[in-house]
Amino acid sequence: MAVISRAALEENQVGIYFAAVLIGLLAALAAPGDAWGAAINPALAALLYVTFLQVPLADLGRSLANGRFLLALLVVNFALVPCVAYALVSLLPSERWAVRLGALMVLLAPCIDYVVVFTHLGRGDARLMLAATPVLLVAQMLLLPVYLGLLVGSEAIALMRPGPFLEAFVWLIVVPLALAWAMQAWAARSQSGKAVADAMGWLPVPLMALVLLVVIAAVAPDVRAEAGAVALAVPVYAAFALIMPYTSRAVARLLRLEAEATRAVVFSGSTRNSLVVLPLAFAIPEAGALVPATVVTQTLVELVAMLAYVRWVPRLVPTVVSSGAAG
Repeated sequence: MAVISRAALEENQVGIYFAAVLIGLLAALAAPGDAWGAAINPALAALLYVTFLQVPLADLGRSLANGRFLLALLVVNFALVPCVAYALVSLLPSERWAVRLGALMVLLAPCIDYVVVFTHLGRGDARLMLAATPVLLVAQMLLLPVYLGLLVGSEAIALMRPGPFLEAFVWLIVVPLALAWAMQAWAARSQSGKAVADAMGWLPVPLMALVLLVVIAAVAPDVRAEAGAVALAVPVYAAFALIMPYTSRAVARLLRLEAEATRAVVFSGSTRNSLVVLPLAFAIPEAGALVPATVVTQTLVELVAMLAYVRWVPRLVPTVVSSGAAG
């Protein structure tokens, strides 16, 4: 009997996620109902907890050590990405504020979880990427409300009531983050804590699949009538996936990063964080299922892009090219 390893789960996660999406669609047809929606928050909270648990929160100071790499990540994710995202989302019909809002929410948030795995598979410097995740997490939590306030229209701002946002932020982000920090502190000083934390390292991929299944099953019936609106976001996400590798590479080369570090910047600039923004998307009841459906659609487009990136990025940034060289 074959034994499934943690590495095998991570390397085959794209296929696992697409299988979860298909099962979610079948579940929506076979057993439609409110039970799927009720399962979303607990599944999200569990997923975000184990996701934050993989982020070395205690190593925030150490992640500041490689100044040029960190500068490249910050410039790409918090200077270039907002410009690209706003330009692309502005192409959507002005009356589709919910779709615009969902697209902006997910495009403005850099990934902090499976980007590390895909950076490794794409022959980038996964250790640098992992070390930088605490900074990316803190920065997006601080800057996402600022950028949304600046970039979304008045109709979308009216949808973003502070009460549901604050409740979602506290229970689905702050609480899992605090629990993850406490677990990491226990693991650092106790062998039993370390054993528990290591065991939880198996959970991100299965829980991500569970969240995709539950979310798809919950929103699919409501989105069916608005499929045309959600589909409008697909070209935006595809264009983002094509543009960001080149702009990310340009910044990394300007800062004279080595090839593996440049590939890590490319993956970071191109991979988004639907998990952190999804709870906030569900906290906008007036928009119905459109905002969360638009967020989840980005994940599906991104998973397809990741299959191409793993082979394409090493060619886009070949090892033989010296630091800072033009290509």
